[in-house]
Amino acid sequence: MINGSIVALITPMNSDGSVDYASLEKLVEYHIEQGTDAIVAVGTTGESATLPMAEHIEVVKHVVKFAAGRLPIIGGNGANATAEAIELTKAQANSGVAAMLGVTPYYNKPTPKGLIAHYRAVAASTDIPQILYNVPGRTSVDMLPETVAELVSVPNIIGVKEATGDLSRVARLRELCGNDFKLYSGDDPTAREFLSLGGDGVISVTNNIVPKAFKVMCAAALNGDMATAIVIEEQIKPLFSALFCEANPIPVKWAAHRMGLINDGHIRLPLTELSPQFHGLLLEAMKNARIEVQ
Repeated sequence: MINGSIVALITPMNSDGSVDYASLEKLVEYHIEQGTDAIVAVGTTGESATLPMAEHIEVVKHVVKFAAGRLPIIGGNGANATAEAIELTKAQANSGVAAMLGVTPYYNKPTPKGLIAHYRAVAASTDIPQILYNVPGRTSVDMLPETVAELVSVPNIIGVKEATGDLSRVARLRELCGNDFKLYSGDDPTAREFLSLGGDGVISVTNNIVPKAFKVMCAAALNGDMATAIVIEEQIKPLFSALFCEANPIPVKWAAHRMGLINDGHIRLPLTELSPQFHGLLLEAMKNARIEVQ
């Protein structure tokens, strides 16, 4: 089972906008060396919204192939049209992913009934484990714990990434969904507390640039060593706000480039590179987190 420190991996790109596969391999190796427990490939942070389907699948497959079984890879399969989500799901069926992460359909604001039907249809198209993803700040639809509970009976729906930052939902989800259903935080500022309340892991943006610290924090929290977890949290806390000074993944790609983790900080339109007025803010947060920059 997938627990602990999971990175929502960025998709590095060359200055011409093409995917930089050399840097992608470098990132995968970096996370393996740093002890990251699993990778999400082509989720929101991986710019899934701007990767055409063929490219989306190619990036996921490349990550799986290069990781070579050294850690689990979770492939993003979210879309705002159920038919498209099913197509993405089927295309990853033989890729070697350990699970898939599907965001709630965005923009069209489905009802709870629509969400349930959507996820049932996607899950029925594959045997691969499925993780639900609730991030209303981006999708304009909030999948409540009661809706999640309606999907627990689907055999290959194994968990949910909950990114509201509402810690009261941890207990409610656990009560409704049982102890075997995986609960993942998708909100870095509340991640440590989420784990302390009974969560199983964190799918994190911050993890892209401080993977070792994030791993230690998550492991300590899961083992009940809150003193250690809090010390690490305090060290990296400035990043939690700085990495969201503009829309994700703008700041984290800029930071990764400054660290030399990727060759170029290019990001696809309609997002643009980090505005100059935020450079100092992010550099200061990185310095406080003891990150070396080039």
